[in-house]
Amino acid sequence: MIEVKNLSKSFELSRLQRKELNTDARTAVAVDDISFRCEPGRIFSLLGPNGAGKTTTMRMLSTVYKPTSGEILMGGIDAVKNPQAARQKIGFLTGSTGLYARLTPNELIQYFGELYGVSSVDIAKRKENLYTLLDMHDFQNKRIGKLSTGMKQKVSICRTMIHDPEIIVFDEPTSGLDVITAENIIQLIQSCKEQGKTVIFSSHIMSEVDLLCDDLAIIHKGKLLFSGTMIEFKGQMKADNLTAEFIRIVHHSQNPAL
Repeated sequence: MIEVKNLSKSFELSRLQRKELNTDARTAVAVDDISFRCEPGRIFSLLGPNGAGKTTTMRMLSTVYKPTSGEILMGGIDAVKNPQAARQKIGFLTGSTGLYARLTPNELIQYFGELYGVSSVDIAKRKENLYTLLDMHDFQNKRIGKLSTGMKQKVSICRTMIHDPEIIVFDEPTSGLDVITAENIIQLIQSCKEQGKTVIFSSHIMSEVDLLCDDLAIIHKGKLLFSGTMIEFKGQMKADNLTAEFIRIVHHSQNPAL
């Protein structure tokens, strides 16, 4: 389970950044007092336009960033006060994470499995399951630097999942991928739900959101505009489809009179 309470994150602005943004403010607020809850065995989607604060939120959940204020409980562990213990429960996938180009997928996954303290037997078993699900057997011994974008994303997913985390944080997991690779990842997300894991993902692809998510939140300019179940979201829709409703909610937050 993920519990987020009154979470905020501000960044100090350099002189150059203040000049570029044409502001005298010393800080920029990326996430502004948001709260939500992600349940085990359910898929939670965090939505928002570019610059909304989604990735910052995901990085706080994964303990990459420390919040300015607020609480994050990951599987009952206070991720702000005890990030090391929280990381043992978390699998975090983001497109900005680098891979070791000179290693093979097998070498990289083995290394991260051992880093998490997973036994050799469990590493082998989990690798086989993930390689089969993601269709990775053909390139498991090729150097990562020679792999395609989709292949590298699959390796990143294996690294995310090798310690069998109970909480999975996917930051735009299918962005820029071909249809087949994206479908493999969607199947993995559904498999995580079936195993009773807590899953949160961000996406710009509303068809994926409609297919996968049980609960969702919409964030814009750091503020939470909606949080509830997909059934509740569809029940309050004033537009004809999910994409149009998402746009309506974002635009309404900017122009409440409209």
